[in-house]
Amino acid sequence: MNRNAGVLLHITSLPSRYGIGTLGEEAFLFVDWMVKANLKIWQVLPLVPTNYGDSPYQSVSSTALNYYMIDFDILHKKGLLKKKEYESRCFYHLEQRVDYSILFSEKIAVLKVAFRKVNRHDADFLNFVQKGEYKDFAVFMTLKAMHQYQSWNLWNKEYQQYSLELEEKIIKNYNDEYLFWVWTQYEFLQEWTELHAYAKQNGIEIMGDMPLYVAYDSVEVWKHPELFVLTEDHKPKFVAGCPPDIFTADGQLWGNPIYDWAYMKKENYVWWNDRIKSAFDLYDILRIDHFRGFDKYYSIPAEHDTARYGTWEDGPKIDLFKDKLDLKIVAEDLGLIDDGVKLLMQQTNYPGMKVLEFAFDGNTNNDHKPSNYIENCVVYTGTHDNMPIYQYILDLDPYNLEVFLNDLKKECMYLGVPVKDYSYEDIALTIVELAFASKANTCIIPMQDLLCQDGTSRMNLPSTVSTKNWSYRVTKAHLSDKLASMVKDFVKRYHR
Repeated sequence: MNRNAGVLLHITSLPSRYGIGTLGEEAFLFVDWMVKANLKIWQVLPLVPTNYGDSPYQSVSSTALNYYMIDFDILHKKGLLKKKEYESRCFYHLEQRVDYSILFSEKIAVLKVAFRKVNRHDADFLNFVQKGEYKDFAVFMTLKAMHQYQSWNLWNKEYQQYSLELEEKIIKNYNDEYLFWVWTQYEFLQEWTELHAYAKQNGIEIMGDMPLYVAYDSVEVWKHPELFVLTEDHKPKFVAGCPPDIFTADGQLWGNPIYDWAYMKKENYVWWNDRIKSAFDLYDILRIDHFRGFDKYYSIPAEHDTARYGTWEDGPKIDLFKDKLDLKIVAEDLGLIDDGVKLLMQQTNYPGMKVLEFAFDGNTNNDHKPSNYIENCVVYTGTHDNMPIYQYILDLDPYNLEVFLNDLKKECMYLGVPVKDYSYEDIALTIVELAFASKANTCIIPMQDLLCQDGTSRMNLPSTVSTKNWSYRVTKAHLSDKLASMVKDFVKRYHR
């Protein structure tokens, strides 16, 4: 595999006048910026609609697409919106923050204005509706809208249990609302297809992201309760999370329902196969989150309010992936890694992840140290769940900073990287350069770390719900020629 490099920046984080990054002009300009920087991989977060907590890892659907990313200017060019119908509205309070509460009321309202002008007899749109790929999502969202977007378990009793009869009734009686949600998927895919083709023309691959779990408030749990370990009245028996560790005394309680892997095996993993196939219809490369959960997953009784008292249970292991070994999958193998996970990584031969923020702890055997890498891995300075590297260094106490810097210098010496340590910014950029220099076939840097931004730019703090999570954005000024030139130098120097 060729050595290459990329950047991690979600679509929602792109510049835009309308409160959130979209699939419009700024996304194409970002591809142009990547070309200037000689980067070959654009990694994004899940493209699914967000729900409670605005997290793309807690979606109403595992395969639907986030209508917030639809671009108003493209709709204007298609004759579906007049500029005054969206330019007169306010979509944010702060330019560098996505405000999902404003988008929830304002963006959906504008999309409905556009939808009123859609030609519903257009052959292409009719064919899309008849294919029914997003029917489940559209029915579910129609019902959510009827119930003020509450979780499905809070709906009127007659709607809580899926049936084909109920589905047909909703499509017939609420056809306008149903078709609106189908159209959001149709429009997203048209815009995404153009952007993806433009990236490909410029030699750039898009790496998508697949969460392991789905949310309880999702169409999958509502329509296919048999896929999950639920009680008779469809409440979770067990939920997902992570056990306590040195970072979290109570562990992480994610709250997602646990899969019924025995049932899925009996069905030849048809749901997973369809999900992975649909992901590769969108992306060139797929990162699968929490990959260790396919070997063993942590299961917590649903009545517990912390993750302290869960148990490790067997996942499907190689059985799920034995016919997918040729796919371009990156396995997020972070966290508690035991022999079972290591065996699964060997069996699939998928590249795992190395994170430099975890590397410099004085332990010579630390897997995240570049001197311990194999080539078949992807190196990051940090992930969307990490503190940006600049702030991470800034927060180290004097003892741990000394350990960190000593380790960093040794690793730089090992790879022939010049150490710059006159300022925290210098140290952060030295770590970025070390990632480029490493043996890893692929190097991906979050935009926050290329820009040496502080903790206010953090994308997510795990196990918290906050307007600071998932709301990070860049401005046009951030995507400068100077930054592209610095990155291009690293790419050239380290043969990526």
